Amino acid sequence: MLFEPLKIRNVVLKNRIVVSPMCEYSSEDGFANDWHLVHLGSRAVGGAGLVFTEATAVSPEGRISPDDLGIWKDEHIPFLKRITTFIENQGAVPGIQLAHAGRKASHHSPWKGGKALLRGEGDWQTFAPSALAYRHGEPIPKEMTTDDIKKFIQDLRNAVERALKAGFKVIEIHAAHGYLLNEFLSPLSNQRKDEYGGSFENRIRLLTEVVTATREILKDDIPLFVRISATDWVPGGWTENDSIALAKVLKKKNVDLVDCSSGGNSPDQKIPVAPMYQVPFAEKIKKDAGIFTGAVGLITNSKQAEEILLSNKADLVIMARQFLKDPYFPLHAAKELGQDIQWPVQYDRAKN
Repeated sequence: MLFEPLKIRNVVLKNRIVVSPMCEYSSEDGFANDWHLVHLGSRAVGGAGLVFTEATAVSPEGRISPDDLGIWKDEHIPFLKRITTFIENQGAVPGIQLAHAGRKASHHSPWKGGKALLRGEGDWQTFAPSALAYRHGEPIPKEMTTDDIKKFIQDLRNAVERALKAGFKVIEIHAAHGYLLNEFLSPLSNQRKDEYGGSFENRIRLLTEVVTATREILKDDIPLFVRISATDWVPGGWTENDSIALAKVLKKKNVDLVDCSSGGNSPDQKIPVAPMYQVPFAEKIKKDAGIFTGAVGLITNSKQAEEILLSNKADLVIMARQFLKDPYFPLHAAKELGQDIQWPVQYDRAKN
């Protein structure tokens, strides 16, 4: 089943294997470059059905670090178009994850220490639903005004339009891992008293407005995914039941798939990390909300991936670290599962 096609709206994925968004921290001023072309292109050559960019910032202040990929200006489009063209020429579908880092913005890249940028280090003002830092001792973000929220929605709309011009065929909105939209969803980070805070309906309001704005641009042709953190893994935070309720709303808003990750919104999280530890979220949301789901999280071999699909726990298998280790995972998985799939003609002599 791993190699069965899946049609979502007008897009056909040749298999159920997805390259997850993975931050590369290798851009200058948001521009894609040869690294991104080779990194993403090699996974397309390796047989993935859908290849996502890393979290791509919709505004300069939405970057996690100064090295993040961006799509906040038209000048970003040409090189991204080069990448999507190459991906499609390999028979894969190019996808983009659109993101705003919220209070987790303005940090050094991981291999530069990962700490918040200090004054004089190229730092910038961060934004959040409430003036609460992610971690004690970090800069306090600015609580977003209604005008700030309107600007974010417009920035995202503009990013969606640029993504289509750049040739992306699947759009994913990043509402997980403690970044801006996740911060609005969770009561741990959202203590607002206006229409964007308090009740469940208010806390999901910004995400639903973003989804509505995005679908208006995509029309009925382009698939729309939303990545969520299915739980905060913290008492009093966002829960699996909240995620199921959200998924039901997103389905009515014409979201096609919920990408089920977890955590990232609190340093107090206690995550029981183990192989496939997040798959039960995808299974539960798929069953209870009646929506396509993607399973992610320490899925590392073909047997695990196949079992997830055969057991109807998810509709796509979304992999990150395994693709860093093995860009050609789908080619190897097909052999392990006894599936005869087409290899790139340039590599065909190595198929057997």
